[in-house]
Amino acid sequence: MKIERIPVGTIQANCYILGCNFTKEGIIIDPGADAQGLISKIKELDLKIKYILLTHGHYDHIAAVNEIKRKIKVPICIHSLDKEMLENPELNLSTMFGQSMSVSYDIELKEGDVLSIGNIKLKIIHTPGHTPGGICIVGDQEVFTGDTLFAGSIGRTDFPQGSMKKLLSSIKNKLFVLPGDTKIYPGHGPSSTIEQEKNTNPFFR
Repeated sequence: MKIERIPVGTIQANCYILGCNFTKEGIIIDPGADAQGLISKIKELDLKIKYILLTHGHYDHIAAVNEIKRKIKVPICIHSLDKEMLENPELNLSTMFGQSMSVSYDIELKEGDVLSIGNIKLKIIHTPGHTPGGICIVGDQEVFTGDTLFAGSIGRTDFPQGSMKKLLSSIKNKLFVLPGDTKIYPGHGPSSTIEQEKNTNPFFR
């Protein structure tokens, strides 16, 4: 699997472009800004994008969605509990950035769903806390954690509908049960591993 991490926007949210080395099918995770740059990268990688996959509905992870969909016409996927957030500028925090953004989704995700991109299988796990419908995306040896778990930190819970109790439970019961060498690709900042976070993340000491 080819993985490209592209920090975008004013607060450098990580967008990921994944591609199957054999079929050239691909997926975009959290296109939060710079639609033209992301489309150029897709062309450079020679990928046929199958889905736009959103780990949650906050503006810094969705701001380029509408423009990218207009250009490449692929379905937008998000957990059912964050679909209202996509449509509501107050909940998706776009008003905090001086915008009023609404996004229409195509596919509602739920716990246990599996998306196939060429030879790649990606399993959806529901990890509420940062948002009600926050998800993480599990591959063979990696997990894309959105704003649930970072290297040395965790997602904020002081935004509308956030819950520290649910977030800590999600991390302990959904992420920390993964193999220790599973690589973490978070929504902001550098990568890590499950073992590293279990041993050193200050929120779990």
